[in-house]
Amino acid sequence: MQIAARASIGNKTCATFAACAAIFVAAQIAPVTAQQRDSLADKVEKAPQTSEQPAKRVVIRFLTDSDFPPFNFYDEDGVLVGFNVDLARAICLELATSCDIKARPWEELLIGLNKGEADAVIAAHKVTAAATATADFTDRYFHTPGRFAGQKSAKDVDISPAGLDGKRIAVARGSAHEAYLKTFFRDSPLALFENADLAREALAAGKADYVFDDGISLAFWLNGTLSRQCCEMKGGPFLEPKFFGDGLAIAVPKGDPEVRRLLNDALKRVRASGRFEELVQRYFPVRIY
Repeated sequence: MQIAARASIGNKTCATFAACAAIFVAAQIAPVTAQQRDSLADKVEKAPQTSEQPAKRVVIRFLTDSDFPPFNFYDEDGVLVGFNVDLARAICLELATSCDIKARPWEELLIGLNKGEADAVIAAHKVTAAATATADFTDRYFHTPGRFAGQKSAKDVDISPAGLDGKRIAVARGSAHEAYLKTFFRDSPLALFENADLAREALAAGKADYVFDDGISLAFWLNGTLSRQCCEMKGGPFLEPKFFGDGLAIAVPKGDPEVRRLLNDALKRVRASGRFEELVQRYFPVRIY
């Protein structure tokens, strides 16, 4: 760091304005003495670290599970892969740290975090009241919207309570999606099924006008063989937290705000770089937002 010496020309008498300007410039570029430099260096070394600048870490230890594709799973070669795994690596790249990613059964993830066996858990945890009692969370990095799908040949209509008035909608019984429809789409008759697979099949077979389901599962069904390429997403995403959760976030130990700030900063940079969007396009064949 270059530090200019402070000087005063207030007591100097100048014959001309140019002469005064020359004295001022000379004072501004005067070299710093060895004594001044040592004093300044000592002050910098003793200055306390601010809480806005968390200390750099050599490695970030992540835990995840291995049975939730496309977020985390083993590929045909037995390698742990997935959206969460690649996002963790992207975070480490932004932080210029090593990445240690280990798989554990889902029920052991937060236990391992609280035992100090990891710095963070990246396993598509939803931010719920129960979860926040056990761990703190970063900013949300993903949301799981509700989405409608309909036959590709169907006439386009406004996907709203008024636009779907009288339309038969297939949905899984007892799901958050059923509760949402009963709250906001009261004039649409519901076709209730025991699970989402049966609801989607009803749409493919023409037994319902639309299906309302989790956007991620629906995207994979539409792109797979079971849909027989019958259908497509209709309208936009529905993201009400009361029904569909407050998004997915990385779990961090309670009482460790430093690692939370570190990961939040890295997440912002991963988004700004375009890397996050690349990962979404890689792992989700149909846009869910």
